[in-house]
Amino acid sequence: MIGIDSNVIVRFLVDDDVEQNAEARRFLLARTTDDPAYLSAVALAEAIWVLNRRMAFPMQQVVSMLKDFLASDALVVEYTEELDALLSEDDTPAADFADYMIAWSGARAGCRATMTFDRTTARAVPGMELLA
Repeated sequence: MIGIDSNVIVRFLVDDDVEQNAEARRFLLARTTDDPAYLSAVALAEAIWVLNRRMAFPMQQVVSMLKDFLASDALVVEYTEELDALLSEDDTPAADFADYMIAWSGARAGCRATMTFDRTTARAVPGMELLA
């Protein structure tokens, strides 16, 4: 298994740099179930942020790209089950992906809740509670 950074994901999904897109495609398409790529939650959250905020892709389009990307058998993704459930519920999650991943991380660590000052996140993300 070999890890990948957010910029590899972005270059794979976006063809704005022909050379890097080709290299990312060559690399990722060469992965197999015996030698998969590993995508951490941090790299995924950063890639989503870049695609949506920096490159101005609408979140619905980002989610569509992610669904296709995450379907690969040659990719091991942190929080696969949680992401599959989240992405099957709605075309656009109600909070930032990073907020979901923060709550999932806390739950895996045994936290009974993850506290936030963000009211929208507290309402939308299971395991997040408002600190007020």
